[in-house]
Amino acid sequence: MNQPLGKLIIMAAFDEDDEGNLVPAFDPREFNDAARAKREAQMIAGRHAGVIAWQRTADPTIGEYGSPEVLFQDGKIPDMD
Repeated sequence: MNQPLGKLIIMAAFDEDDEGNLVPAFDPREFNDAARAKREAQMIAGRHAGVIAWQRTADPTIGEYGSPEVLFQDGKIPDMD
C-alpha cells in the first residue's frame, strides 16, 4: 500500500543588493500549515523587495515533488525554475 504524499510548505523573502539583484533575506522557512505560511508572508511583505509562500506535494524519501502552488506572492521574486 502506498503512503500518502506529504506537503512541503515554504515561505521565502528577498531583498535587493546594491546592484538591484535579488538576494535571500533569510533562509527559507518551512511550515506545517499553509494558512500560517500565507499569514506570515503577508505580515512581512512590506519589509522586503519580494515575498512568496508556496506548497507542493512531496515524498523526499524518493525525491518526488509535485508542482508548486503559490499561496501568496508580493513584490519581486526571482525565477524559481
